[in-house]
Amino acid sequence: MKAAVVRGFGEPLVIEERPDPEPGPGQVRIRVEASGLCHTDIHAAHGDWPVRPNPPFVPGHEGVGVVDELGEGVTRLAVGQRVAVPWLGKACGRCEHCLTGWETLCESQVNTGYGCDGGYAEKMLAWADFAQPVPDGVNPFDAAPLTCAGVTTYKALKVAGVRPAQLVAVSGVGGLGHLAVQYAKIAGATVAAIDVTDDKLELARELGADILIDARKDDVGEVLRQHGGAHAALALAVNPAAFEAVNAGLRRGGKLVMVALPAHGTVQVPIFGTVLNGTSVIGSIVGTRQDLAEVFQLHAAGRTKVIYETRPLAAVNASIDEVLRGQVKARIVFDLGTGG
Repeated sequence: MKAAVVRGFGEPLVIEERPDPEPGPGQVRIRVEASGLCHTDIHAAHGDWPVRPNPPFVPGHEGVGVVDELGEGVTRLAVGQRVAVPWLGKACGRCEHCLTGWETLCESQVNTGYGCDGGYAEKMLAWADFAQPVPDGVNPFDAAPLTCAGVTTYKALKVAGVRPAQLVAVSGVGGLGHLAVQYAKIAGATVAAIDVTDDKLELARELGADILIDARKDDVGEVLRQHGGAHAALALAVNPAAFEAVNAGLRRGGKLVMVALPAHGTVQVPIFGTVLNGTSVIGSIVGTRQDLAEVFQLHAAGRTKVIYETRPLAAVNASIDEVLRGQVKARIVFDLGTGG
């Protein structure tokens, strides 16, 4: 099989021929059809974060494909079934976090494309209990971004406790943000979309955003306060300054939900204003298996639209450059179903 491999941090990925992986007990092998390019994959390839993966490895945690071999003891999946493999590759299932519905906080978790090889390959392994069945009728190229970008923003809105008629600020309209706008509208919220490019602001408008804020020329916090302040703000732009800007636009009791993970930087949170106004700063990371099942259910019902561009796997390095230059409207998805 072909795979795009990180041989060294900061180096171009190498397209290699590798033996087909063999599933172990509790695992399945998947013939990958589509695999989304998430900014996290770029951080992994660059070794940006304090906990680093170990090269050589295959990145990718939005892999979608068809099961072609079952490991010992697997009964919940079948050969020929389409599944998605998310960031949460495996959790222990026994700790306090797993037992209270917060498996994404499990300290023993293994992350796809980080702690084990991921979806930038024609075939990949997954733990059967964590591979999510994709409903009939859901295109694998739609399912791939939903597997991370979708479930991450869907969960962030849950964490924020968003309710109908509230004002939700979406800071950063891209792979994650274009789905966050839709989930917030499904929840009945008024949506303020914030970005620094005309095409992404236009995309947000097309997807139902009620207020458009151009951070190149507008004072983000001031505009939000003119509308009463945000009940919740999702920080999706990979820029610490954007976190602070949207935090300044919270109303009393509002919540800043940190989702994006810049490689460097900190956010200054004013103590006096935070205490006086009763605002909250919350971290939210991906979503659980149940969250992903709900994301797929909404899409199967026609409630969401995924904006993506396809590329062959051979274009992985050029695609990463496009993302870093901000030239991608929403999501890039690698097409592996045709041998690309």
